[in-house]
Amino acid sequence: MANEERIIIEPLCRVEGNGGILVEIKNNKISNVEVRIFEGPRLFETLVIGKTPEEDLNIVPRICAICNLSHKYASLRALEKALAVTVSEVTQTYRRLMHHGEILESHSLHLYFLALPDYFGYDNAIAMADDYRDVVTKALQLKKFGNRIMRTMGGRMMHGENPILGGFGKLPDRKVLSSIRDEAQQLLPFALETLDLLSDIEIPDHMEREIQFLCCRPPHDGYDYYGDVLVTSDGKEHPLDDYKSVIQERVVSHSFAKRSLYNGKPFTVGALARVLLLGERLTGKAKESYDGMVNPRWHRNPLYNNFAQAVEQVHSLEGVLETIERLLKTEPPEIAKPARQSGSGTGGVEAPRGTLIHHYQIRDGKTVAADYITPTAMFLDDMEAFIWKSGDELLARNQAEGIELQFEMIARAYDPCISCSTHIVTVKYV
Repeated sequence: MANEERIIIEPLCRVEGNGGILVEIKNNKISNVEVRIFEGPRLFETLVIGKTPEEDLNIVPRICAICNLSHKYASLRALEKALAVTVSEVTQTYRRLMHHGEILESHSLHLYFLALPDYFGYDNAIAMADDYRDVVTKALQLKKFGNRIMRTMGGRMMHGENPILGGFGKLPDRKVLSSIRDEAQQLLPFALETLDLLSDIEIPDHMEREIQFLCCRPPHDGYDYYGDVLVTSDGKEHPLDDYKSVIQERVVSHSFAKRSLYNGKPFTVGALARVLLLGERLTGKAKESYDGMVNPRWHRNPLYNNFAQAVEQVHSLEGVLETIERLLKTEPPEIAKPARQSGSGTGGVEAPRGTLIHHYQIRDGKTVAADYITPTAMFLDDMEAFIWKSGDELLARNQAEGIELQFEMIARAYDPCISCSTHIVTVKYV
């Protein structure tokens, strides 16, 4: 390889958002990696200042069209703590159903349509459809099913207003719940078949190193997508309210997105973190999948995030079945009311891409401070580190042909959510 050469890949498709990756190589070694986010600051933490909690709940889902219910959910949990709103267990079960829908919609989009074409040698899922028509067709059905739950619980597909402080504006009737249950049962075999499909894929090893993971620990013994304790793979637990001392945010000159470190080092959140930290809590077919698939390489290789999402698809389909069986035996709960108009609260949920934190301070019914940390802002440093590791290893092995695709696959494995457009990757030899 020439010591000075510039390789530009544009665009890096099948990643949501507008950003870029710059890789510099000097004397056949990586000298710099920058994951760049080109979108300007969107100022949501400022937009909610002076607004009521109800207005906050209308504003924050606009942060992301894909994870809009996760932002709504995190905001609800934080605001309800701030205002001493105590929701019923039945309401919490409806929220679990809502969140299962978003997990299924997002994971199916990423796994089948953004990630799998790389492993099967296709440019995109449309090109893959001729040889894997049944997989693509059923994947669309699974994504549509997730959309259906989101629309049912949110009131509409995106930015729904149905989840409100203390509950929901309207709850689905038993006929709708039964129909969703039946569809989940029909889709479960396909989710299990996906695990068999993935088992035949050979995962590259050129970027492997130990990973530090972080996620929310549920307040019960099961596997869930929310919690008030942060757990890490070094065996430590931290109250969610202490998140600022656990997750050190900072800015970098090459990106508008904030970055995060844990104990001064990069870390990862997302499906892989959840499955490795909470996997023993899984039940049913999801636990069987976990027991049969997880191996030591999962702790060292970010590409296994795709596999972890497949395990969570099984869990969430089983979760839909479980929650609906419980809901069919209950009566619609009353909407819980605030006990105060001032206070502060932090809400943590597991969005499809990882841990999402919302924090609010409310004074006399108005927001006076807000803080949000998104999953992508947590794992961008780790993504850079793995691209660096991959590049150095491939160059040392004299396997630089196709190196750009390897960098793209690492980036796509994290399932970054920047906003919904195109990234640009630049590989530059200097």
